[in-house]
Amino acid sequence: MENNKSGYVYDNVTQLDDAAASSRKYLADVFMWMFGALAISAIFAYEFFVTPTLLSLIVAPTVNGGLGLTTLGYVAMFSPLAFSLVISFGFNRISYPVMIALFLTYAIAIGISFSVIGLIYTSASIFSVFITASLLFGVMAVMGYTTKQDLTKFGSILYMVFIGMFIASMVNFFIGSAQFGYIISFIFVAVFIGLTAYHIQMLKRIGEGVDQDGATRGKLVIIGAFTLYTTFINLFLSLLRVFGSRR
Repeated sequence: MENNKSGYVYDNVTQLDDAAASSRKYLADVFMWMFGALAISAIFAYEFFVTPTLLSLIVAPTVNGGLGLTTLGYVAMFSPLAFSLVISFGFNRISYPVMIALFLTYAIAIGISFSVIGLIYTSASIFSVFITASLLFGVMAVMGYTTKQDLTKFGSILYMVFIGMFIASMVNFFIGSAQFGYIISFIFVAVFIGLTAYHIQMLKRIGEGVDQDGATRGKLVIIGAFTLYTTFINLFLSLLRVFGSRR
């Protein structure tokens, strides 16, 4: 799900005198949209999980007596990737209102797909892993914001590792090796912990030069929120695969 690149945004920023204040305001707006998206995802995940008629749209009994995804379930599961690609690569062609609509729809799709997590993992482990992911994300966000070291090369390496692990996870989807999947999840945890710091530093620098008015700034805020939201979601899922207690 992670498809964000940092290069496409720097052409849209200009340096301001009060860079620090501009960066703080920009990041505050980014986090506001990120938290809003997380709230939307949580609401839809909960409603679909506790409402049998809604959950039946996503999962249905199989001939083996278990549960499997319906057609809508597969759409909800894989549509976030399509939204991710459109948001990431359509920055210059998509208007600000459309960017907002795509981001919110993306959050809804993630929430609907997350409704099945409650069928796999216990509520206690989901909650504890969510708290752990939040703490890790917060710590790395502070580190990314305060560090003086340039994390650009570090982020590039993490992206390459992510691509390799993503390909490996696709292969393992057909192989079905639990041990290999466990190793991949551990690596994903490390990757997204590092990417959190990298993304925060990247957004801090964008915020130092972004204009305070206009649709371009609005779209940069949505892109930033999308980046952090996606990073957090992937960190949470990776931790859940490693430490989550199954039903």
